[in-house]
Amino acid sequence: MTAPKYDVIAIGNAIVDVMAPCEDALIEQLGLNRGGMTLIDTDGARDLYDAMGPAKEISGGSAANTLAGLAALGAKCAFIGQVADDQLGEVFRHDIRAAGIDFATPVRAGDPPTARCLIFVTPDGERTMNTFLGASQFLPPAALDETAIADAAVLYLEGYLWDPEEPRSAMRRAIGVARDAGRKVAFTASESFVIDRHGVDFRKMIKEGLIDILFVNESELATLTGEADFDTGLAQIAPDVPVLVATRSAQGAVAIVDGVRAQVAAEPIDKVVDTTGAGDLFAAGFLAGHVRGESLENCLTMGAVAAAEVISHYGARPEADLKALVAARLG
Repeated sequence: MTAPKYDVIAIGNAIVDVMAPCEDALIEQLGLNRGGMTLIDTDGARDLYDAMGPAKEISGGSAANTLAGLAALGAKCAFIGQVADDQLGEVFRHDIRAAGIDFATPVRAGDPPTARCLIFVTPDGERTMNTFLGASQFLPPAALDETAIADAAVLYLEGYLWDPEEPRSAMRRAIGVARDAGRKVAFTASESFVIDRHGVDFRKMIKEGLIDILFVNESELATLTGEADFDTGLAQIAPDVPVLVATRSAQGAVAIVDGVRAQVAAEPIDKVVDTTGAGDLFAAGFLAGHVRGESLENCLTMGAVAAAEVISHYGARPEADLKALVAARLG
């Protein structure tokens, strides 16, 4: 087998976070779910965007965040995701390419527009999020760069994107391409509600040996296995997944590879500012170690370091030098 061009190629939602400060009165006036997250449609997204004051635009999306962390750690990465031919689509394309990640998915003409999360930040720092999934839900199999997928050591799939029909078909096709090329498939469950909707699919893929690396958090593991006890859940699923990684927030993380278990504590930080992207960056650190042949414990430690960095500030992309932080931690 030839050496891959990419360490990791990911398929996920292409979303732009649009953040703007506002007064509490605007939250009330707009009838928003203060401090919560609400899914909105095209008209709602346009109305809320028009109601926002001066905003800061930051590209997001779970798998894209993971790639940003991987690239910051020196990995060679590519992304497949759908944006529209509009201003926020251009923002997303610019940001991901500026991070050193290859992104060549053709833009989608017409409606719906590029996915965005409109975030209203009140003076107390509370974030009220309104998410429009837009064009990201319409990634067709025809948009896949199959040559790039076959030329990546790991194909990383975002569970959030399993819900809409088109990208689900695209990801099924991508799994076939990766496996035919002898590459590994990594999957992140993303959220318990995704497992509630598609758990039959996920369990079937696991049983059929289609997933080589599975990322779950403690809640997702319980939903996937039906076991409330963490260790019982691990024992149920580990025999069917070559690499199982389970995070437990402040309690650290566990990984099991071929029956060998390793675990690490969470990295200490002065203050948790924003937990958005913690799981995404943990996956980034773990995969960065995995593709360069680090020990299982070192992979977990790299994940914990990356997660600790991202929860120490607002936003789901790393701001500090992850390479330096990992080097200092591993010695």
